[in-house]
Amino acid sequence: MIKEIYLAGGCFWGVEAYFKEIEGITDTKVGYANGNAEQTNYQEVKKTDHAETVKVSYDNEKISLEEILEYFYYIIDPFSIDRQGNDMGRQYRTGIYSNDEEDLTKVKAFLDKKQVVAEKQIQVEVGKLNNFIIAEDYHQDYLEKNPTGYCHINLNDRPEF
Repeated sequence: MIKEIYLAGGCFWGVEAYFKEIEGITDTKVGYANGNAEQTNYQEVKKTDHAETVKVSYDNEKISLEEILEYFYYIIDPFSIDRQGNDMGRQYRTGIYSNDEEDLTKVKAFLDKKQVVAEKQIQVEVGKLNNFIIAEDYHQDYLEKNPTGYCHINLNDRPEF
């Protein structure tokens, strides 16, 4: 069955490129989530308080939500507030969003387990997906179209979970 989860992990270019290469991921779309307006764009995202987010569709018979969360946790700095890599601002906050209450319960349990062994407070937002606006076409598959583009994620580093 195809399911979806929304991951805000800083600049959406790298998050999308990273997840596109993982077996079981069926589709990705970059966009803006959980802001205070029904519409936004790349120029307005600071004003509308949306987070750069990737909609990750996956086949849960090939990859579990927990595995996706492990990959996500691996590529972010979970202790950072409003920053990933060189990108700073609320639009680069980390978050995990869904409309599936069972999935949100799993996400919270996952982060609670990580917090037990963490030395600092985990700063990842978790909550209901309030809105998601697909980003402009030039942002979709950006690093595929622009292989020398900036990315704060090591796209070649994929541990086994």
